Amino acid sequence: MTTRLLTAVRARVSPGGFRRFAWAVLGYNVLVILWGGVVRASGSGAGCGDHWPFCNGELIPTNPALNTIVEFAHRVSSGLALPAVVALVVGAFALFGRGSAVRKAAVASGAFIVLEAGLGAGLVLFEYVAYNPSYARAVWMGAHLVNTLLLLASLTLVAWWASGGSVPRDVAPGRAVSVGAALVSVLILAMGGAVTALADTLTVGGGLNPAEHPVVAALVGVRWLHPAMAFVAVAVVGASVWTSRGTAVVQRGMTVLGLFVAQMGVGALNVALNVPVWMQILHLLVTDIVWISLVIWAAEALAARSAEAVPEARAVAA
Repeated sequence: MTTRLLTAVRARVSPGGFRRFAWAVLGYNVLVILWGGVVRASGSGAGCGDHWPFCNGELIPTNPALNTIVEFAHRVSSGLALPAVVALVVGAFALFGRGSAVRKAAVASGAFIVLEAGLGAGLVLFEYVAYNPSYARAVWMGAHLVNTLLLLASLTLVAWWASGGSVPRDVAPGRAVSVGAALVSVLILAMGGAVTALADTLTVGGGLNPAEHPVVAALVGVRWLHPAMAFVAVAVVGASVWTSRGTAVVQRGMTVLGLFVAQMGVGALNVALNVPVWMQILHLLVTDIVWISLVIWAAEALAARSAEAVPEARAVAA
């Protein structure tokens, strides 16, 4: 980045303004993710055909059907997320010094959103959309959701550290393993959730009969793994919280566990109601909230066990 650009940004943007912008970018990306859930749950992923970045060969679709409107709206919202993250990266480099954790998290968010766009394009170009059943689609969707959560994690850390959250230094190996296991267990759980959501989309939304589609039968057959994985994940997260250091960190961890248990209740209700679209979106929203809360807790838990924990907001460049 040029010195002139960074100097111009530094002159016009305050640390407080950057902090508010960072939280706004995080919130906006959550909305983009939720609308992506609507696209998948409603079977609207083929609304623009197998064309990307154009929609049915047009820059702006004319006389679009409802599924085209739903898909095109998601593409527009996703497209706006990219420059917002780029602006976040520029702001981080302008306001925070070399080696800053905010800078590093911002760069990670830039990398993940580019990969997110590529994964989304792949879904369209390979026609892993609407009610297309395939094992490759299940794998692709799982990878897509994991990348989405990593994007949210990096955006969360940008906002959190810019707001004064402590940055871990010299983390004890045991603590890193414990917190890492908690995060990885939830990522694995999310991958299972993506497969379960696909099975629901194909059977409930698309009306595909497992008896007639071997892939659908296989996806439905492993649905039980997702709730089973949820119990394992909550146990792993609970063990990590239990071994945390610091009253505030433990209290924050208990809040995360409470949200996690509530999420399991939402998931059970989703199944009981036969996975209506609105309930699937609520389930996804609570998932995002749990993940963001878990990432913040993890950052604080690692900092609490560090030999040196420095509030990143104090590292603003002069």
